[in-house]
Amino acid sequence: MGMSWAYGPTDADEARATLERALELGVTLYDTADAYAAGENEKFLAPFVKAHRDEIVLATKFAIGLDPSDPYKRVISNDPAYIRTCIDASLQRLGVDSVDLYYMHRRDPKVPIEETVGVMAELVAAGKVKHLGLSEVTADELRAAHAVHPIAAVQSEWSLFSRDIERAVVPTAAELGVALVPYSPLGRGFLTGSFVSADKELADDDFRRQQPRFTGDNAAANAALLEPVRQVADAHGASLGQIALAWVQRQAQAFGLAVVPIPGTRKRTRIEENTAATHVVLADEELTLLEPIASQVSGDRYADMSFTSAGREQ
Repeated sequence: MGMSWAYGPTDADEARATLERALELGVTLYDTADAYAAGENEKFLAPFVKAHRDEIVLATKFAIGLDPSDPYKRVISNDPAYIRTCIDASLQRLGVDSVDLYYMHRRDPKVPIEETVGVMAELVAAGKVKHLGLSEVTADELRAAHAVHPIAAVQSEWSLFSRDIERAVVPTAAELGVALVPYSPLGRGFLTGSFVSADKELADDDFRRQQPRFTGDNAAANAALLEPVRQVADAHGASLGQIALAWVQRQAQAFGLAVVPIPGTRKRTRIEENTAATHVVLADEELTLLEPIASQVSGDRYADMSFTSAGREQ
């Protein structure tokens, strides 16, 4: 997403080099969506996909439309006709005949999830999609969807700062054999210490300026929560971001399910740093030190939590 939208100015050449470097380092899952810069991110990925189609797992999504008058306002649709239109448009932009993983990006509660997944299953039968995924769904929604067609992956925010899915979604995914794809495992960069106050430090068009956790008094309070992360990082000679990613991997072991985090980046140095986190193994006492962080976080993930699983989970 960040290569085309949401996180301020991007160096396109460096972003392309980052894609290539990621593949060299063994990264094979490449995640995009039709909502990222209104399809421009899919177009951006197309040359890379064409050059490496047999080497990568390609994921994209449908369901989020953007209001032209407000780039941060979301319009959610799970309408069957809309889904069929979306997949064809994504395939054209990506320059492929099929995608490996197709996500429902957000849930529209007005449409039964069984109906949505039924249409997605049609896309599998048509050869346009190989596997189905869901993003930001509740445990009950995942279970209902999986009964219609096997769900390969659930993508939701999961990090040291965001652990609400551990209550029900993660155990359900583990039970059903569904992989978990944590987005924002680095807390949109906040967990790396790269910024403290979005409204003071980041570009005017940076998406994080719209997120309550990263502005005003919330930002200052949350920055203080990084101290134990720094302690663990110092002990390992690692970066804060590497500790955040190592924590996600320990959670995967604790819950007994496949976890593939997607720490977005636009720079080769960052992809090298992120992949090196696989060599960091946290001790039990370090996990204990990090355990209280999420419960102390100030502010919601989004200004409007209604389109997240946390807003619907009972």
